[in-house]
Amino acid sequence: MSSRRRVLLNTLSVVAGFALSQAAAAQSAFPSKPIRLVVPNAPGGAADLTARTVGQKLSETLGQPVVIENRPGAGGVVAGETVAKAVPDGHTLLLISSGTAVSAALFKALPFDTVRDFIPVAPLATFDLVIVGPDGGRFRTLGEWVAFAKANPGKLTIGTPNIGTTQHLAAELFKAAAGIDVQIVPFNGTPAVINALRGGQIDAGLDILGPLLAQIRAKALVPLAITGDKRSRVLPEVPTAKEAGVSGFAAASWNGLAVPAGTPKDVVARLNREVVAALNDPAVSKRLEELNLDPHPGTPEQAAALLNNDIRRWGEVIVRAKIPRQ
Repeated sequence: MSSRRRVLLNTLSVVAGFALSQAAAAQSAFPSKPIRLVVPNAPGGAADLTARTVGQKLSETLGQPVVIENRPGAGGVVAGETVAKAVPDGHTLLLISSGTAVSAALFKALPFDTVRDFIPVAPLATFDLVIVGPDGGRFRTLGEWVAFAKANPGKLTIGTPNIGTTQHLAAELFKAAAGIDVQIVPFNGTPAVINALRGGQIDAGLDILGPLLAQIRAKALVPLAITGDKRSRVLPEVPTAKEAGVSGFAAASWNGLAVPAGTPKDVVARLNREVVAALNDPAVSKRLEELNLDPHPGTPEQAAALLNNDIRRWGEVIVRAKIPRQ
């Protein structure tokens, strides 16, 4: 081997080694500062409590504080825009959910592209929706409710939180799957749905199980069916809507984490590993279950599938129900 060739090979070896050491240093340097987790909801709700529970564990394993930043309003648009414009280095996270998918389908224009401008990191948790009736009402099962609705078109009402929420669209999907003509009545939040049910103003409600559980356990509300694919861990005696005879209908809610597009793959992979480990931690899992959330560790690809499938599904529901795009 000529001396010139030997020198060239040695130089290339040094350059390659330097590049590898730099890449390793860059990976080990993450995170190099506090991590901001932007939540598109007010403090105290399921999304916020999920973020705080998982964030606390991440701060321990990543060695940096995870700071929760609540940016509620306008279907998550404010929070989404904040993260979409952030430096894509893994230090800014967005809590995404089925609500993120609804906004992508419902809004005519957003200041970001929900699919292109974010990289899903991991699912966090899933949570059940439930169809309930008032205690002392005339229906004790969902089958009775649906049978009456079919025999009496337009006579029954079902309440949900605001137009465009996952719960509202789930009610539209339920209506189509059951083949019934009922009036869906949107209210300004869950407390208003509960009050309308207990006051006899509506015949049923469809909402997230967690906020209704105390009313169910106090026998003020009667659970008619869980809307997901399987029975609830906390109400195992309540059938799913499918088991109650509404075939082809399943709807649940979920949340997860995402980062801005352009975030390095190794950073996304590191975040995913830490999130999965956090969700598998017994203390974190127990805390989420106490909040009526089911931990859902998974891959970035699974988180992306949840988001994309919901964008498509709720978009179809919005078109079919002729809900005006905002």
